[in-house]
Amino acid sequence: MPNHFHFMLSTYNNFNEEKFSNGFRILLSSYTKAINLQEKRTGSLFQQNSKAKCLTALSNYKNNNYGLVCFNYIHQNPVNARLINKMEDWEFSSFRDSAGMRNGTMCNKNLAYELLGIPISKTGFMKLSNEMLDPVKLQRIL
Repeated sequence: MPNHFHFMLSTYNNFNEEKFSNGFRILLSSYTKAINLQEKRTGSLFQQNSKAKCLTALSNYKNNNYGLVCFNYIHQNPVNARLINKMEDWEFSSFRDSAGMRNGTMCNKNLAYELLGIPISKTGFMKLSNEMLDPVKLQRIL
């Protein structure tokens, strides 16, 4: 997205949210400094108020799994913003990897499938992903 980004992470039971938040803050600050130096500019690159939400994966779409809704929301975001017509057209997300159209290594699609109950077949994945674009169904789930 031109003005924001989303990450969906899986963590361990002993995850230290404070350490992660501080590390992420340092990462964004360092990135901003590098871009500002490169582009001979000053100021923020990102919106000031970062948000973090803890999602619990229930493993079943029919149970209105909030994690699955968020997973699909992230992929649908550029379509909803009218930047593209189809999710697979946005090269800056993990959608192509999750759909088996690209072999990226940034995301663990098997873990996402397992935690969120996503269909393993490309046909099932595409059907579920496009089904979630229906605003009526999205309203019921959210």
